[in-house]
Amino acid sequence: MRRRAFITLIGGAAVAWPLAARAQQGDRVRRIGVLIQYDENDPLAKSLVSAFTQALAGLGWTDGRNLRMDVRWAGGDFNRMRTLAEELVGLQPEIILASGTPATLALQQETRTVPIVFANVSDPVASGIVLRPDRPSGNVTGFATTEASLGGKWLELLSEIAPGLKRAAIMFNPDTTPASLYLPSLETAARSLKVVPITAPVHSEVEIETAIMALGREPGGDLVVMPDGGFTFTHRVSIISAAARANVPAIYWYSDFARDGGLLSYGVDSVDIFRRAATYVDRILRGAKPGDLPVQQPTKFEMAVNLKSAKALGLAVPPSMRLLADEVIE
Repeated sequence: MRRRAFITLIGGAAVAWPLAARAQQGDRVRRIGVLIQYDENDPLAKSLVSAFTQALAGLGWTDGRNLRMDVRWAGGDFNRMRTLAEELVGLQPEIILASGTPATLALQQETRTVPIVFANVSDPVASGIVLRPDRPSGNVTGFATTEASLGGKWLELLSEIAPGLKRAAIMFNPDTTPASLYLPSLETAARSLKVVPITAPVHSEVEIETAIMALGREPGGDLVVMPDGGFTFTHRVSIISAAARANVPAIYWYSDFARDGGLLSYGVDSVDIFRRAATYVDRILRGAKPGDLPVQQPTKFEMAVNLKSAKALGLAVPPSMRLLADEVIE
């Protein structure tokens, strides 16, 4: 055998051997898609994806080794979300992680066969994503933020920090948030607290401004912002700013609102949900069917209070609330 041919043969074997060994170890590369409704520079978005990838790594799946992860960021743009959903499905992944209701619906319109695991969907039944949470039966399952009692809890916390509460506007975008889930417990709490609940559907920053300014024209008007990882989260700076200018105490569903200057937040720990979503992705990659995996409810909640915002509104934060808060922002 000629020397050059011998060297070529040895070199080829050196490349082929590790690949063969990896195949024998079951280490073939699996492809998953991820559709995130936030902007890729958003700190929350980064923390959610990081929690998901770290949890996957703990289960034996590492991007660049036995996993290829295609991540797409919609930046709160619903039209772009549909385009990205089509793009991800076209890549033929084995499974897709969807962040939020709009992303899940966009993917569901593109495929009824590729498994989809959602995270942070307020009400998957009301949204039409699944028919039965205990047995989804289709290609979609995941982790909801559904907790109907939160409506009453938000109002109770508002009345504790703002004792003069008389009216509470419930702000939501009807196109992206099924607020009806939280209304029964909120209305029950409103009757107990002698508070008048007012629905405030909004679709734009102009409507946000109009609703909050109208609420602040008379004393005793407070604001409850419904969970919505697309609309209300994307427009959180406008909501927080308008509430401050109108002198309206407000409670939000995620701690980033309080960190960005909002008064108070109480809701599901979204980072925990994304960690848990990795367990379903793992099970499906190992052969489970999404239709056999029940939709999971939240198990971890967190509260944050912003003392500076409270002071600007002329409110005193009760010592009990400070002790119970997971995060007190100075």
